[in-house]
Amino acid sequence: MRVLDLATLFAGPLAATLLGDFGADVVKVEHPTLPDPSRGHGPAKDGIGLWWKLLGRNKRTITLDLSTPGGRDTLLRLAATADVVVENFRPGTLERWGLGWPELSAANPRLILARVTAFGQQGPYAHRPGFGTLAEAMSGFAAVTGEPEGPPTLPPFGLADSIAALTCAYAVMTALAGRDRTGHGQVVDLAIIEPILTVLGPQPLWYDQLGHVQPRTGNRSANNAPRNTYRSADGRWLAVSASAQSIAERVMRLVDRPDLIAEPWFATGAGRARHADVIDDAVGGWIARHKAEEVVCAFEDAEAAVAPVYDVRDVMTDPQFAALDTVTEVEDPELGPLRMQNILFRLSETPGGIRWAGRPHGADTTEVLAELGLTGAEITALRTEGAL
Repeated sequence: MRVLDLATLFAGPLAATLLGDFGADVVKVEHPTLPDPSRGHGPAKDGIGLWWKLLGRNKRTITLDLSTPGGRDTLLRLAATADVVVENFRPGTLERWGLGWPELSAANPRLILARVTAFGQQGPYAHRPGFGTLAEAMSGFAAVTGEPEGPPTLPPFGLADSIAALTCAYAVMTALAGRDRTGHGQVVDLAIIEPILTVLGPQPLWYDQLGHVQPRTGNRSANNAPRNTYRSADGRWLAVSASAQSIAERVMRLVDRPDLIAEPWFATGAGRARHADVIDDAVGGWIARHKAEEVVCAFEDAEAAVAPVYDVRDVMTDPQFAALDTVTEVEDPELGPLRMQNILFRLSETPGGIRWAGRPHGADTTEVLAELGLTGAEITALRTEGAL
C-alpha cells in the first residue's frame, strides 16, 4: 500500500506514520522551502529536530511545490500509483491548485483521499484555520479538566491531534476495506473537533436527557471513589482507581477502614464519589504513612489497582515497558542509536516495525520520481521550475 502524506504538523502526518509502521510505503511530500513545521518543533540535537525523528519514521521524503504546474502534474502521477492521500490543507486549497477530488479520482479511481482539518469540509467554520488546541477547547475537554475552582486546563501535548490521527488511520483502513467490495475509492472527511468529543464519553447524552453539565472535579471522578493521586511517605505520588465495587472494598480493607464498606452509600460508585472526602482521607492518610514501594507491594498483594505517577525518566526504566519493548532503539544515520516509542500493538502473524527514523528534508526525491519513470532531464527541469 502506498500513502502520500501531504499533511503538516501532527494529526495527518501521525496517521500516515501509523500506516507506515505496518508496512505502507509512505511518501512524505513537503514544500521545497517550507518543510513540515514539526521538523522544528521541540528540542533539537545538532540542529536536527527530534520530534520529526518520531513523526517521520518509515517515510520516504520528497519535495514538491503543488502550486506549480510541474508540481501539480507530478503529484497526479504519484496519485496514480498510490492507494491513499492524506492532506490537511484548508478546504478549497487543493481545488485551487487543480488537485481536488475530481482530478485525483480521475487519475486513480481506486484512491482514498483522507482530508484532516480542524472543522471538516463543510459548515460555518470550515474555512477557519485551526489546530488541536481549539478542538480541546471546543469539545468540552478543557472545561472538565482541572481543579473545581481553577481555570479550564489544556493538555501540554497534542491530545486532540493524536486522537484524530488514530481515528484517521482507522477511517483509511475502513475505506480500503470498502474499496475491496466496491472497486473504487472515496473521500474521508475528518474534523479534529469530533473524535475527541467521542472519547469524552456520554456528555451530550447526559445533557440531552437530564440537562446535566459535567463539572471540573480535579483528579476525582463523579462516578467512583477512591480515584485520586496520593503522596507517599517518601514523597512519591501514586494513582489509585476503584471503578469496580470489589476493588473499592479491597482498598478499604487494605487501609484499615473496613467500617466504611458497611455504609449504605458505599454500595455504588456514585455514592462513594459523593463521600470522596471521607474515602480520600482514609486512603491518603494510609499511603502517607508508607513508602511508595511498600504501597505498590501492598496493593498488589490485595489485588487492588495502584500505579506510581511516572515522568519520562521512570518510563524509560520501568520493567513492564521494557518487557513490551514499548520504547525501542532505532539506528539513525544522522544521530546514531536513538530510543522512541515502538509501534502501537503487536501482531502475531504480520508484525509491523520501525524501519528507519525520520529522514532529511527531500532525501528521497530523486529516487521516488525515478520510480515514476521521470528521466534525469525531467527531474532537472522540475528543479529549475522550482517545483522540487
